[in-house]
Amino acid sequence: MSDINEAAGSIAPPRQRTGPRGPAPARGANVPAVARAARLLDTLAAAKQAMTLAALVKALGLPKSTVHGLCATLAQANLVERLDNGSYQLGTRVMDLAHAYMARTDVVAEFQALLKTGSPMPEESLVLSVLDGADIVYVGCRNGSRPFGFNFRIGMRLPANCTASGKAMLSSLPAERVVDLAVSRAFYSLTRKSVTRPEPLLAQLRQVAAQGYAVDDEETRRGMVCIGAPIFGPASAEAVAAVAVSLPKSTLTADRKALAIRTVGRLAGAISHRLGARGAGTPGVAG
Repeated sequence: MSDINEAAGSIAPPRQRTGPRGPAPARGANVPAVARAARLLDTLAAAKQAMTLAALVKALGLPKSTVHGLCATLAQANLVERLDNGSYQLGTRVMDLAHAYMARTDVVAEFQALLKTGSPMPEESLVLSVLDGADIVYVGCRNGSRPFGFNFRIGMRLPANCTASGKAMLSSLPAERVVDLAVSRAFYSLTRKSVTRPEPLLAQLRQVAAQGYAVDDEETRRGMVCIGAPIFGPASAEAVAAVAVSLPKSTLTADRKALAIRTVGRLAGAISHRLGARGAGTPGVAG
């Protein structure tokens, strides 16, 4: 559980702002204070733990007084939270904005609508995620009734190379992009079974593309197995999201694995159909 919690993060969707005293800035205009605030939020989002003021000053390359002022202003808006030890982390308002943004996206709405019509494998956890660079971010989840030691949550961020849903989406990308991510060390390990090197990862992804689903066999957390399938939209051969189900490895019989594969396959196919995808599957790394 600690590995997952350390890797988890939050996202803050960008917002456009128009001033009350005149027209909005022309496209391409830059408001330095807003840009610095956005950089600070990005830095906190990428951190695995709360950051001290000194660490933020070093990471941003800005004067201490500027960073302190940014933190104070963002804290007043609950976009940043100052902890008792003086360090900073993302505030609760960031998640409120993320929820508002995700509530308007079609893929999240379709995921939630399908769960309301039925509850497949209710004892297990079902998650919906999107790809963000080398990471996945959970944008929907239904935690199962079975006690499992931790709960998935919206906004949780994990390395795509370790997770079933991440590998399902990576399998739809050109091999060159996957190799670039691997070579740049954007991928990282959560357990001894995690795969980060290009060659074995590409071999996994070719198998995923061929069979239509991905498996995380204790690559994210010891004792946990996940099955994931990609979701496609109408305009791109690359997956727009993925669904996955997580099970304790101790309960994973051949029948349970087959049920999990059918469950995520049907759910991903149904969402893809609702999004207007013309067909499932993509050449991706298999091409």
